[in-house]
Amino acid sequence: MRTYQETLDYLFQQLPMYQRQGKAAYKANLDNIIELTARLGNPHLKFKSIHVAGTNGKGSTSHMLASVFQAHGYKTGLYTSPHLLDFRERVKINGEVIPQEDVISFVKANEEKLKDLRPSFFEWSVALAFHHFAKQQVDVAIIEVGLGGRLDATNIIHPELSVITNIGFDHTQFLGDTEELIAAEKGGIIKSNTPVIIGEYTDKTKPVFERIADEKQAPIQFVNPNTEIEYQTDLKGLYQAKNILTVQTALKVLTEDWNLNKTQIQGGLNTVVKNTGLRGRWETIQKEPLIITDVGHNKEGLAYNMTQLKKIQRGELKILLGFVNDKNIDSVLDILPKEAEYWVCQAQIERAMEATELYNKLIHKGFKCKLFTDSIFEILKAETKKLNPANTLYIGGSTFVVAESLDFFSKSLAS
Repeated sequence: MRTYQETLDYLFQQLPMYQRQGKAAYKANLDNIIELTARLGNPHLKFKSIHVAGTNGKGSTSHMLASVFQAHGYKTGLYTSPHLLDFRERVKINGEVIPQEDVISFVKANEEKLKDLRPSFFEWSVALAFHHFAKQQVDVAIIEVGLGGRLDATNIIHPELSVITNIGFDHTQFLGDTEELIAAEKGGIIKSNTPVIIGEYTDKTKPVFERIADEKQAPIQFVNPNTEIEYQTDLKGLYQAKNILTVQTALKVLTEDWNLNKTQIQGGLNTVVKNTGLRGRWETIQKEPLIITDVGHNKEGLAYNMTQLKKIQRGELKILLGFVNDKNIDSVLDILPKEAEYWVCQAQIERAMEATELYNKLIHKGFKCKLFTDSIFEILKAETKKLNPANTLYIGGSTFVVAESLDFFSKSLAS
């Protein structure tokens, strides 16, 4: 039998994986996941679920909802992507990652059965999550969309509620290059006669959501941005204010069927990190020097982060920055602070934008930069020693830059 690492190697290297390869791993229909789960006995039909999509905030929203259900004593599954340090972060029950043995046994038991379908990496992970949640008889599972919505492998569930946090220009090579087209793709998670919450909308996206909801006879509710925020959360990013509004609107829809109460809702929202193990959302790694990391990776997400960084920055500002190569970053560069010194890096994945390309773009825009060709681990090992305790370091631009940085800090603290 394969070891856990050998099982991961099989999933990562032999099968298409959007996280590493980008567009080559993207499939244009749900036929494969439908057939795949049918062969597994349709585990996704054996538990209740909530489906969460959106350009930004869907991860935080999913974790908040999971924490609230946990606080009420419900056995709560949580499926999210991508992972930061360990593949098993994708599949959790009450904040506990799926055991290594369960990953190994699932792949071993189904490898031959599914061989002719050639499942993608994401299809494997979705099927694993559905199987695990059904086997463990969760009361509810919060399922985060991986990419888009309509054609995402998670979009075979029949949820109690659909949530779409917002629409932004990301993954336009798959989802379209207008707000309306992207809204239609994300609106693809709206199900017949199933309520849907829309967290943020514009004059262009609202009619798209209304049309789809009308066709599906799905009760639709748009979050009022002027609604009073009733709850606080331990998640610190400025952008969480909008996520909280979406979450509290969703909880009002869910309250009657799930017997939720305000005291335990607040308790769950105060302990999101503790209950779910969420990382990389405006996470303070160190206070002297101040080191903060966040997975925000597009214009909308980074705009919030740069605003917040300006408010809390002390001393000289350094930014460790890297992107993926399928992202149009020209508009992103315009919101970055000119006074910072940029440490230009490249994550160790196929999709990473070459550090030299990013460096040249930044230099062309007049930024002060240092080009690094070492791994992020080696960059941080060398450069954090030189930081003045009174200075600030922000790490971001790509989920993978954050992941490799968290790996460095985890190992440094453990040594």
